[in-house]
Amino acid sequence: MLAAACLATAPRHAAAQEGGFPVKTTPRTQFVFKNGEVMRREGKVLTPLTQNVKLESGVKINYKNGIVEMPADKVNPQGKKLTLREGDYVRADGGVVFATPGSAAAARGEAPNGPSGKFDTYVQRGPGFSDPAMQNSLLTKKIELLTQKISLLSQGRTELPDTKSIDAQIAQLDAQLTAPK
Repeated sequence: MLAAACLATAPRHAAAQEGGFPVKTTPRTQFVFKNGEVMRREGKVLTPLTQNVKLESGVKINYKNGIVEMPADKVNPQGKKLTLREGDYVRADGGVVFATPGSAAAARGEAPNGPSGKFDTYVQRGPGFSDPAMQNSLLTKKIELLTQKISLLSQGRTELPDTKSIDAQIAQLDAQLTAPK
């Protein structure tokens, strides 16, 4: 009976009832959901958890089923619970990183792939998606024009030099760089 009383009042038991045992982490620590359970990842080393954990930020992680309980804040005054899916992980600061758009949608309470069950086609237009050689050439010209402008402005004259021509050329290059392809 004395042993039962000691176990009932032990700090370990109290921590388990509060949602997990406090753990020390490093900035590289992650708690990743892999093969149906949560594992601690330090760099490339994975260690299976044997108990629920509580991070310094108040985030609690159930090691068996991947349920993450966020503490109450201004946005969620009662806190928030979400379930990790394969590849999702919790950072040491309590932030959750989702492995797929489906797991992120599920955490938001949405259908994993939208209402239709399929992803919408997404086409990126604008800067960065044209021919890389062409874009590199345009950026090189822009750097040359900016260098010319800096040279003109730093000559120490009492009146400012006219840079309208250079500004117009830079505007043309910007339009080419941001035009839909």
